[in-house]
Amino acid sequence: MNIEIYCDIQAAISDVHPISSDQWQEWFAKWASYLQAEGEISNDDYELSLTITDDTTIQQLNQQYRQIDRPTDVLSFATLEAAMPELPEGMFDYVEPICLGDIIISQTTALRQAQERQHSLTYEICWLAAHGLLHLIGWDHPDDQSLEAMLTQQDHLLKLIDVSL
Repeated sequence: MNIEIYCDIQAAISDVHPISSDQWQEWFAKWASYLQAEGEISNDDYELSLTITDDTTIQQLNQQYRQIDRPTDVLSFATLEAAMPELPEGMFDYVEPICLGDIIISQTTALRQAQERQHSLTYEICWLAAHGLLHLIGWDHPDDQSLEAMLTQQDHLLKLIDVSL
C-alpha cells in the first residue's frame, strides 16, 4: 500500500507554514498504514490533495459548496461517495491509485484555534488534516456519539506521528 499526497501550500502563507511536503507525505503514510490495519481502508494505493490556504479562500469555497458565507477550519471533498467495486485479482496489469479527494485547511483559522486551545499550530493543522482524512474515507459526525468516535480516532492518528501540543 502506498499513499501519495499532492500538497499545495498557498503562497500567502507558505513562509509561515510549519510542515514540509515531505513531512506530510510521511505522516499520511503512517495514518494510511494504521487505517489499513484497522480495516478502515483496503490494501490499495491511494492519493489525495492537501491544500493549506487562508480564510479568504476557504470562505469562498465554503460559500460555493456549502452555502455558508464564513471561513471554516477544514473542508473535505471526497471523491468516492460509495464503496469501490471489488475487481477480480489480476484483472489488470496496472491499477491507478484510488483518489480519495481533497482536504483544504485554513491556516489562518488553525492559528486562531491553536492560540485559543493553547497548543501549537502544527498540532492544530495535523488535527484538522486527520479530521479531513477521516471524512474522505467515509467517517461523519451527524450526532454526538459519532463525533466522539471520530475524535477518538483522530487522537489515535495524532499519537502515531507524535506531534507535540
